[in-house]
Amino acid sequence: MAPRRPDKKSKKREKAALSRAAAAAGGSSKPVAPQVLVKAAEYQLSEGNVQDATTLAEKALEQSATGSDDALSALNLLGQINVEAGEFEAARSFFLRAVALDADGAKPEAVGGGPEKFLCLAQLSEEGGHDSVSWFEKGAAALKKQIQTLQQETRRKSSAADGKQEEEEEEARLDELKKKLAMTLCSVAEVYMTDLSWEADAERRCETLVTEATLVAPDFAETWQTLANVRISQSRTADARAALARSMDLWRDLAPEDAGVPDFPSRVALARLLMEVGLEQEALEVLERMVGEDDESVEVWYLGGWGLYVMGEKQKADGEKAGEEDWKASWISSRVWLNQSLHLYNLQEYEDEPLGEHANELLAAIAEELGEAPAGEGDDEDAWEDEDGDEEMQD
Repeated sequence: MAPRRPDKKSKKREKAALSRAAAAAGGSSKPVAPQVLVKAAEYQLSEGNVQDATTLAEKALEQSATGSDDALSALNLLGQINVEAGEFEAARSFFLRAVALDADGAKPEAVGGGPEKFLCLAQLSEEGGHDSVSWFEKGAAALKKQIQTLQQETRRKSSAADGKQEEEEEEARLDELKKKLAMTLCSVAEVYMTDLSWEADAERRCETLVTEATLVAPDFAETWQTLANVRISQSRTADARAALARSMDLWRDLAPEDAGVPDFPSRVALARLLMEVGLEQEALEVLERMVGEDDESVEVWYLGGWGLYVMGEKQKADGEKAGEEDWKASWISSRVWLNQSLHLYNLQEYEDEPLGEHANELLAAIAEELGEAPAGEGDDEDAWEDEDGDEEMQD
């Protein structure tokens, strides 16, 4: 659930609660309510203080009655803290204990109820496959229940002519839940496209899941992206292109900070899908925008270089319509993108060896046609400079 901006009074109360919680964790004789400790732990986690958050959450669990809502809240938070710390086995253990106290996610999110623990367990599953699907389905069921309850409340309050602001907040919350449900359905579809692709009904299940996702949240870009992935697996390229176009149309004109813009990893996946269906120009549009947001992504520079290389190949093959200078220009640009990718690859000690090998193969192919890159190629490009313009790409 999205946090609300606290007012000044709530900030003062939060500081007082943090002080009491810190005293309790430090051995003060005054008892502190477990929920106060949980709130303090949440604050510490939001500040990046994982160890302090752990100490407070463990203290909250110790002081909670067995099987109580306080215990559920502490267990759920300890699961989240361990995910942040990369302690996935410990996180899974805490989430499983939380499930034992809220088997269907019906308890309020304020006490650790709701779908989140199921969705986390789906992603943390060591078995994957059916085990992941089972947890995702539990999360989807909890989300559907939340959506149904909120819709009923919204209709009731609307008929009672309650405040407009509250109604708008509930609509925003409903939209958030629908997007989360759509994302969950898409996650199940992706399991059936990978771990369970061998099952006889995998394609039918994927079709059902992505159809439901697009109906639940038609304005959510990732649903159409997943539909495109399914269409690619079915060799329905034209339909995949149409789905990708619809996905991009939902956010391409939005400001980078707009909540409607898919996150960075989703757009990396989008660029790959666009290239897979031969839409290199559209992929480059996505990648150029991403470079403007973060110019230190090895994969983004690599994909841009690869896309420009493929564009050059097509221009070269279609010599009558595209002049010789066109494909050469594309390959020169490709070389600049690929060299920047490898520069960052070495700088960051990137671990994806196949990516590095492929980038070098593409550069070797370009060198065979155009020769080696001249010294300083790309140095006057703003894209290679950092914010202060002090560092440039080294070929």
